[in-house]
Amino acid sequence: MSKLANPGPLGLLGFGMTTILLNLHNAGIISLSLVIISMGVFVGGLAQVVAGVLEFKQGNTFGGTAFTAYGFFWLSLVMIWLLPKDFPAFQADKISMGYYLLIWGIFTIFMTIGTKTHNTITKLVFLSLAILFVLLAIGDFTGLEIITRIAGFEGIICGALAVYAAGGQIVNNELGKKVFPM
Repeated sequence: MSKLANPGPLGLLGFGMTTILLNLHNAGIISLSLVIISMGVFVGGLAQVVAGVLEFKQGNTFGGTAFTAYGFFWLSLVMIWLLPKDFPAFQADKISMGYYLLIWGIFTIFMTIGTKTHNTITKLVFLSLAILFVLLAIGDFTGLEIITRIAGFEGIICGALAVYAAGGQIVNNELGKKVFPM
């Protein structure tokens, strides 16, 4: 029987790189542009969905749920940004965006609890993501841009942790030893 490859690094890179880019925008460092939108569709969205389906195929409910759900988060977020250009009546207001982000935050809190038996980096990725969603929701509910900017810097850290986790898994596996602590 052949060994199955670990789809986790693909999902973590998809999540991490896209999260960093979006939160560079939330922090006020770069503009929301086609760079973030394209990454959201292809790397944050489709790559994570592929990784999630492969995790499910290997019997990993946690990884499959995480990557598939967050992949569809990215696809839905891009739709929220782009759909109003053709259908202005469907523009999302700050309150509805606050609830959207809060619901994702609640889901992420449950996922964070599920990391109890996982490595430290995975725990930190999910904890920082839960904090990110809650901060972004508060920023939208209150309209206070400073909260969204703080969330942006926290989100850059969250994304960087995911990229580290992906890189660590790839390097540790390829070299057959623990080079990057997880």
